[in-house]
Amino acid sequence: MGQRYLLLAWLSIGLLIASAAAASAQNAQSDVTIVHITVNMVQLDVAVTDNKGRYVTGLGPENFEVFEDGIREKIAAFGEENGVPRSVHYSGPGGKVLQLGKYVVDGAPGSNSIIPSSAGASVFVLFDTSNYMYRGFALARDAIVQFVRSLDRSDRVAFYSYSRDFFRASPLSEKPAQVLEAVRTTVAGDDAALYNALLWTLKDADKFSGRRVVVVFSNGPDDASMVSPEDVRELAQSEGIPIYMISTRQAERDPLSTAVFKRISTSTGGKAYFAGHWQDQEKAFASIRADLAHLYTISYYPATNPNTGWRKITVEVKGKKPKNYNIRTRTGYRPRVLPETTETMPINTAPPPKGMDRK
Repeated sequence: MGQRYLLLAWLSIGLLIASAAAASAQNAQSDVTIVHITVNMVQLDVAVTDNKGRYVTGLGPENFEVFEDGIREKIAAFGEENGVPRSVHYSGPGGKVLQLGKYVVDGAPGSNSIIPSSAGASVFVLFDTSNYMYRGFALARDAIVQFVRSLDRSDRVAFYSYSRDFFRASPLSEKPAQVLEAVRTTVAGDDAALYNALLWTLKDADKFSGRRVVVVFSNGPDDASMVSPEDVRELAQSEGIPIYMISTRQAERDPLSTAVFKRISTSTGGKAYFAGHWQDQEKAFASIRADLAHLYTISYYPATNPNTGWRKITVEVKGKKPKNYNIRTRTGYRPRVLPETTETMPINTAPPPKGMDRK
């Protein structure tokens, strides 16, 4: 009888130990939390001109000051024209610029997974094929062909079109012939959903690193979009993508579209053109081509800033009569904040099958 009670006692203790071990394993499995941390480099495309509209070249990182919400930022990388941005070396914390170092890319400081940014720009051309463009369709298409041919060898080009629908006629490519064929075979459509198409174009451009720009060739009106121009403008600012707007209407003929085009282009660091004649359209494309060839690329990692909303960016030129210079870049951005997430990491406590080693 005593042996029977002793056996039951040992069985009870064994069950308690097994239950405790199972609970411990379950808690260990559910308590594993992965914290996601991102560090985003802010890249600015900066145009500097004098009072006569001529591009100012030959400036270095020591000639620029960048402020975000009034906080002075340390320039981490610098590039001029179509060159690849390079890291900036300083004499010490808060010290003077010593020299430019190796090529840099998007990523966190000290990251080992660094891939050099490409030289040149990724140019996304968005063409209005709606019935608003009916009369000037052929001439507009010819102007785009000439623009694509004039781009730098290091540039990459994508050609999209839109009416009511959005069409990726030619994805981003280093082969101009492929893009030119897409331009020549583009046909006219119906209604105009400009801001829908512009939103999709920006999302495509954001998949690439380095300098990205969007060139819009439009008649102006939008009668079919589901998104607002303000949403598009803020997205372009946050992604750091300048938008160049070419309207085939004279500014005074469509004051509403004119105001929207100017606001989008100015706030993103691009330019707006109102070209009612084909000669003016060709001049607009030539101006954009010149702009791409004279931009400075300035990158920095934002200093600690509690503001998770809209951040204002100011760029100044110092040391060379800054009052005589006009600076054009995006006016601000909204940082991308990832919500705090909790992930469960499964823990396998079972022994591996015979003949297999756990790795």
